[in-house]
Amino acid sequence: MKLLIDTHLLLWAAADELPAEAERFIANESNLLLFSSASIWEVVIKCGLGRSDFSVDPYALYGGLLENGYEELCVAAKHALTIHALPPIHKDPFDRILVSQAISEGVHLLTSDNLVAQYRGPVIFVKN
Repeated sequence: MKLLIDTHLLLWAAADELPAEAERFIANESNLLLFSSASIWEVVIKCGLGRSDFSVDPYALYGGLLENGYEELCVAAKHALTIHALPPIHKDPFDRILVSQAISEGVHLLTSDNLVAQYRGPVIFVKN
């Protein structure tokens, strides 16, 4: 299964603090792990704002993801256009682009965000 990992789960994976359920998905070698370029963008912006939940070196995070076999999913116009059809469940533009990428690419979005889990489509919710 192709899994797009949401930003917070990426941060928790980098810190070895993944919830057990998420760890099972990520450790399953039959799953192809993806991260969005939007997640790196989110980390850079929120780290720059001094948010304590984003206190990570974005360069180290990016390098670590690549070293651990994650594939980058870059944001494309079709992903932005898919947002137009999303219901206004979540206001966070980073989460909305992740949902739209999952829909557009036919992959599953792995998240621990209750709001993101409310979207119809390929979203897998894991408790944190």
